[in-house]
Amino acid sequence: MFSTTMTVGPLSKQAERLSPYSMAVAGGGLALCILALLIPMPLFGLWTFGIGAALLWAALLVRFLSYRQSRLRRRLYDALEEFVANDAAPSFTTDLNGVIGYENRAAIERFGGRGGQTLLSTLEDIFAAPASTLSRLQSRALAKGAAREDVVMRHGHVRLAVHMIGEDGFLWRFEDMAEKGSVLDGDAISLPMVTLSKNNRVLFMNDPMRRLIGHREKTLDRMVTDLPIRSGDVHVLAGVEGRINARVVQYESGGSGRKELYFMPEAAPNVGEWDAFDALPVALLKVAIDGTLLQSNRPARELLAIPTHDKLGLSDLVEGLGRPVQDWVRDVAMGRARKPEFVRASRPQNDTFLQISLNRVEGGESQVELIAVLSDATELKSLEAQFVQSQKMQAIGQLAGGVAHDFNNLLTAISGHCDLLLLRHDKSDSDYGDLVQIHQNANRAASLVGQLLAFSRKQTLKPEVIDLRDTLSDLTHLLNRLVGEKVRLTLNHDAGLLPIRVDKRQLEQVIMNLVVNARDAMPTGGEIKVETRNEVLREAFTRDRATLPAGEYVVVSVTDQGVGIPPERLQKVFEPFYTTKRTGEGTGLGLSTAYGIIKQTGGFIFVDSVVGSGTAFTIFLPAHTARAEAVVEAGKKPIPDASMAQPERGSGVILLVEDEAPVRAFASRALRLRGYTVIEAESAEEALDTLEDDSLHIDVFVSDVIMPGMDGPSWVSEALQHRPGVKVVFVSGYAEDHFSEQQARIPNSVFLPKPFSLSELTATVQAQFQ
Repeated sequence: MFSTTMTVGPLSKQAERLSPYSMAVAGGGLALCILALLIPMPLFGLWTFGIGAALLWAALLVRFLSYRQSRLRRRLYDALEEFVANDAAPSFTTDLNGVIGYENRAAIERFGGRGGQTLLSTLEDIFAAPASTLSRLQSRALAKGAAREDVVMRHGHVRLAVHMIGEDGFLWRFEDMAEKGSVLDGDAISLPMVTLSKNNRVLFMNDPMRRLIGHREKTLDRMVTDLPIRSGDVHVLAGVEGRINARVVQYESGGSGRKELYFMPEAAPNVGEWDAFDALPVALLKVAIDGTLLQSNRPARELLAIPTHDKLGLSDLVEGLGRPVQDWVRDVAMGRARKPEFVRASRPQNDTFLQISLNRVEGGESQVELIAVLSDATELKSLEAQFVQSQKMQAIGQLAGGVAHDFNNLLTAISGHCDLLLLRHDKSDSDYGDLVQIHQNANRAASLVGQLLAFSRKQTLKPEVIDLRDTLSDLTHLLNRLVGEKVRLTLNHDAGLLPIRVDKRQLEQVIMNLVVNARDAMPTGGEIKVETRNEVLREAFTRDRATLPAGEYVVVSVTDQGVGIPPERLQKVFEPFYTTKRTGEGTGLGLSTAYGIIKQTGGFIFVDSVVGSGTAFTIFLPAHTARAEAVVEAGKKPIPDASMAQPERGSGVILLVEDEAPVRAFASRALRLRGYTVIEAESAEEALDTLEDDSLHIDVFVSDVIMPGMDGPSWVSEALQHRPGVKVVFVSGYAEDHFSEQQARIPNSVFLPKPFSLSELTATVQAQFQ
């Protein structure tokens, strides 16, 4: 090969560096010369003229030497370009930044015109890891004047040579090894290569590959022992004479799905070399104390979804420590931290969590390095998240039930005393309007508490067998008013829809809530579809950590064409107080209430959503095969509707047991106003003491269920042993299901949920006297 060394004096090199400033210096010198002619003092003027002339002369000398330097360089470049213009090997000249200045005819024919582009962009699709290869060759050329390396390219094996041109240029030359001939068993060959189909079946195997493994194979796994293939990595081949280490380069063949694999045999790595760790099933990284990745084995690259560790730091790959990754690395390097850390991998598209253990080791020349052992903790974190979510929902449910119980006691006292005041005021009274406002807002508060109970699945349901088609038909008019004019509501029903046993009012609330949410998700309008169908599950079906038993179901789906719900929010929509609406537009209790109602009914509710396309809520309700007219709440008498006319005045003795003084005071006054004799007790123990008087006649027990000490069903059961004919009204801020088994053992008992109004209390008690 030719020499590209250019002999240029150091003065010329310095002049070239100063050339950009020479015009400014020349202008300053000329200005000083003109100024000297205008100065009236001859001596000072002479000195000024001398300085200006010196500057002017220096600027001219710099320009001359710079011009001479550039001409010498241009002549050298012209000579090189003339030399390689007709060379059969593609050749390029580049500057220190890799920008192409000249390309010969062979380069244009193979790579196309690339002038002004970088050599890296020209070669990035031609062979594996071009950035590291070009950087390595350029560094060697800067140190030694020239460098060369054999690389595997798209169409064969080539030798890439680089030569230094002066101090800031390079000549790159590509020599096809096939042109010179590569001899094995006396024959010229190319690299071992196979062509694969989309499902990794071998379509073609060239002669070098057949000679390497000794026969023709039809599947890749019988040739490569450590699948899957990673382009640029060293893999192990089952050769005719044993294991063969070969670096593999993979190319996609257009859009057909076919792939071409080229194998470049390499010497087996020594046990002490890092490449030997590629065969280990443990993900390993070597990290510098500044966090830069020095080495990585194949399992680590697969886990982190990176093709190579070049120019990457640990902070580029993991996140979620709660502090800078570099601080953790520094602490480990100084021996201040030893425990593993759980982090999230940044590069994989799916959430990948890792447990990383860092250990300090002494590298070469007493340099400190770190070895990182990576473990996939994604499944562990997923189970942990499910457990935490389950605990959180259970805690919120218990809190909601407890809060609702206490609020129901307060609301009973507020609305009850308000009813008592309304009895003494008519519409002409100035205070009547204020009392009505208090009553209405107490009812609104009671509705909100009912939602909390629905979420915690502790509300009182009144199930009945219904035909869902009739229910939705009755609801259609209200739903059309709710969705407005811009949204179209469509209902489709299965012709032979099976009946279901649900609380009709609660199910209507669920449907209305889902339709309103669908409307809000379509601010510009669209269509909401409400569809029902029968579905038979032949075997248990599991989805979203819920398992649906086999059987017949009625499925209700509410689908919109709205903005959709992002995946990260989809699992939170049923949580209480979680809302995607702006402040003031929603309480965050709607979907949690719907979830509680459906679960308490024995059904299941699921959500599917695609951002920008819409959302679908699907409800599975168990089908009911009994006749609708046979449905009666067994063992329970119906409670009269509170909207009926006020009951007649009664007579009789009532033992009222209530630990909340305001509720007891209201209930006592309300019953006395209706003509009953009321005996009060603030605890179960006090009630039993009162009943020890055998001469005392009691007609009805009105008792709270949950009280300090003995609860309602317990003391009533004991009292009925001596007074078996007494009827019972249980009241509670909890749901009836909370003590349904205990109540079932008590004859002639009914349940009145809090908060109750004056008319509901008196009507329920009156029904027990009949």
